[in-house]
Amino acid sequence: MVAKIKTVAFSGIQTLPIETEVHIAGGLPAFAIVGLPDKAVGESKERVRAALHAMGLALPPKRITVNLAPADVNKEGSHYDLPIALGLLVSMDVIPADALDNFIALGEMGLDGGLRPVSGILPATMHAQEHGHGIICPYDCRNEAAWSGSDNILAPQNLLQLINHLKGTQVLDQDLKPLIYDGRSENYSKNLSDIKGQETAKRALEIAAAGRHNMMMCGQPGSGKSMLAERLPTILPPLNAKEALDISTIHSLAGTLPDDGLVSIRPFRNPHHSASLPALVGGGTRAKPGEISLAHKGVLFLDELPEFNRSTLEALRQPMETREVVIARVQSRAVFPADFQLIAAMNPCRCGYMGDAERECTRAPKCGTDYQSKISGPFMDRMDLFVDVPPVAISDLRGGAGDGEDSADVRARVERAHDIQYARLGAGRLNMSMTTEEIEKYCVMDADANQFFDQAIEKLKLSARGYYRVLKVARTIADLAGGSDVLSKSHVSEALSFRPRTYLNT
Repeated sequence: MVAKIKTVAFSGIQTLPIETEVHIAGGLPAFAIVGLPDKAVGESKERVRAALHAMGLALPPKRITVNLAPADVNKEGSHYDLPIALGLLVSMDVIPADALDNFIALGEMGLDGGLRPVSGILPATMHAQEHGHGIICPYDCRNEAAWSGSDNILAPQNLLQLINHLKGTQVLDQDLKPLIYDGRSENYSKNLSDIKGQETAKRALEIAAAGRHNMMMCGQPGSGKSMLAERLPTILPPLNAKEALDISTIHSLAGTLPDDGLVSIRPFRNPHHSASLPALVGGGTRAKPGEISLAHKGVLFLDELPEFNRSTLEALRQPMETREVVIARVQSRAVFPADFQLIAAMNPCRCGYMGDAERECTRAPKCGTDYQSKISGPFMDRMDLFVDVPPVAISDLRGGAGDGEDSADVRARVERAHDIQYARLGAGRLNMSMTTEEIEKYCVMDADANQFFDQAIEKLKLSARGYYRVLKVARTIADLAGGSDVLSKSHVSEALSFRPRTYLNT
């Protein structure tokens, strides 16, 4: 008899059905796993053998063949342990042959027969529910599985509990009722009112939040660039149910979900500048999502931007436009969503004090030109807002200057601007995503604005991309002011004021 147990493989965020076929036949004793397994899958036979032995079960002295079908799909990870063990148990008549017909199984086996958590439970459970199946997963993954909405979840702590349940001698607790995301309010320990001074930078941050624009900050060390970036999530609207599920699916594949099984606040990712290209973009041996995908629907903050490897930064250019990243391999192709908002910060030069007559080095301004040239023009051309962040006077820090608006007040304006954009472009779409046709339709300028913009285009040497990005920012500024159908000179001039002047000419 050939026992067949359903499980899944992962290709990006796509879930592929896999059937674990176990065949026990006469011949010399052997245990073989076939079907393009990686090292972790190949080692499954030793973990499964030890787990069964711990329960007092011995494998029959026959030839055992485990086929992971279809054979041309790469199999990676330790979650195949459980379906392999269940296939063996069915073939050995330990559990009924039809007990697992309607289930998909995932889980890593401990040597003592315990089930250990694995990544990807949430998308696997969603796949199971879509195809009318239940799911068997480790007990520690029960909350993650419950967020899929499935009401047919078995989450045993060990293999013995599962065997007894399937044989009818024990009933597993199945009170895992489908969970519903209630739009929980985001509680942050940081607040925009913490920042003293920097009114221009805070205005730029609000515009960035309202239209989901990319933003670059340049200023001396200690001027507050990181503080500003860390407070951007506090003025963004809370996640809706679909966003929370999409983000959680990505984090499930990466194995970074919180204990309750759902990401409930917008991601804020701030990788160190030593991060490799696969760590930032995604990939590696098992093609896992990188920082840009983990920042999906949230914020990616790159501090000390020129210190990043140039090839790593250049790899961000395409995902910034397409909002997804494609990891291509010889035998596979994985696609991860990457709808992130990029916030970057940099010093004006290596010493950090160019423009300060008392502290700048003797190589200024050449040191600043050399330092900033590490960032390519095409990369900078994809940034929408450029903000100079000057040092804050000590007197302002001591005197309480800048006890400005609370994050909640700014978030209310941002949410109103989002509502205007949703009504104009459709649910979930903000000004940053406007197409050329939509820009021409919704970014109509009055006569004064047109004349002013024509002069600015020539003076600033805007590229075609820069031209459209200025119009998108102007549209966002108008939406924050109430959503006027026609862009005025004030909207356009403020948008142009956030183009770079003192550093890289883009």
